[in-house]
Amino acid sequence: MARRALILVEGHRSIGLLYVKAAQRLGLHLITLSADPAQYDYLAAERLESIRVDTDDLDALIRECARLRATYDIAGITGFSGLDESIYATVGKLCRHFDLPGPNPASIEQCCDKFTQRQLLAAAGVPMPAYRLAADAMEVESSATEISLPVVVKPAVGSGSCGVRLCRNVDELAEHTAYLLAGEPRWRSPRILIEEFAQGPQYSADTMGNEVIAVGATDFDCPPHFVVRGSIFPAPLTDYDHKRIADVSLSCLRALDLAWGPANIEFRWTERGPVVIEVNPRLPGWTTPRLIQLAYGIDPIAEHLKLVIGEEWDLRRRHSHTAAARFLAPEGDGVLDWIEGDSLAVAIPGVAEVKLYVEPKTQIVRKGDFRDTMGHVIAASPSHAETEAILQRAVDLIGWSITPFPTLGEQKQSAALQPSRTGEGGAR
Repeated sequence: MARRALILVEGHRSIGLLYVKAAQRLGLHLITLSADPAQYDYLAAERLESIRVDTDDLDALIRECARLRATYDIAGITGFSGLDESIYATVGKLCRHFDLPGPNPASIEQCCDKFTQRQLLAAAGVPMPAYRLAADAMEVESSATEISLPVVVKPAVGSGSCGVRLCRNVDELAEHTAYLLAGEPRWRSPRILIEEFAQGPQYSADTMGNEVIAVGATDFDCPPHFVVRGSIFPAPLTDYDHKRIADVSLSCLRALDLAWGPANIEFRWTERGPVVIEVNPRLPGWTTPRLIQLAYGIDPIAEHLKLVIGEEWDLRRRHSHTAAARFLAPEGDGVLDWIEGDSLAVAIPGVAEVKLYVEPKTQIVRKGDFRDTMGHVIAASPSHAETEAILQRAVDLIGWSITPFPTLGEQKQSAALQPSRTGEGGAR
């Protein structure tokens, strides 16, 4: 009898291993298809099967999956986005081709285009910030004038707050527009979204199918960028406000035809109540799946995999705790001299996890997005106040030192002090 296997298209540095462990508990053999399997450390560490294939080439993926079906019973196919959420549409197309459970690829594609997403949500009457689409610097400026500064400027396609900035005046607007139009390759596109800055606390709803399974609160820091500082589940909301977020979340799922699988919806609570900042057609990475499990007793990764392989899921809450995460953010760029205290922090009762992403001698170069964190601490307890206290005690035990990069003047001075080698060995 052929061995049941799960195919993962690409991997994920923060939650990839959690998917591996959950799949193994379900008795599945893991096979990762990736353009570069070496970038995922856990594949080698866990001795997992991986195959190098161009994951941007749907035909190549279909051929590889067909080849694997000759050896394995392919129970399901899923994948991860990294910085390119189009991979979920590719997964949907593979599932359709092989008649396996999966998301609607057309729904994923229209959701991943932030402007199209906005249009669909607006047509459904979902509360949102004002928005415009621009193709060049002149259109960006006129759109910002119509909406009124400050505005949030971002690529029309992307994730992880990459390329997202709050522009508070015309100089910042011009600078960030130029950066997006001439910056990283994935942003060299004449499609820039300009949005009203919705001011207020940030919340998120995590859904599975047509059910809201968790509502959390998130803190951001490092303006004018949006770098996550921490998150907590459940969000400290009244039952009425929780229901308002849940109701808007379900309206988003209907408007975007996202009735299958996980989704993550980001909100700001403004004078108008909850307004939708973004809908992501996926389970979020980093600490969120772990926080949901600690807070509610629901393992969203395991339940997602059950859906992927066609088994019955169970989204019932087992308990009601408060779980929170705090991210460690550097205060400046430079070389990390040392970072320590993690072993002391993890020993505190109530601390569920301490993870450092960097090692000494790492160059720290902040980018203004999710990549600017150096680690995280997770704590959980029966109460909000106790969880926050545990988390703070743990974070206070972790310290680090960063030596700033030398300034241009310091570099010139250092070069001037270097002994000259001119004429060494005599004239020739």
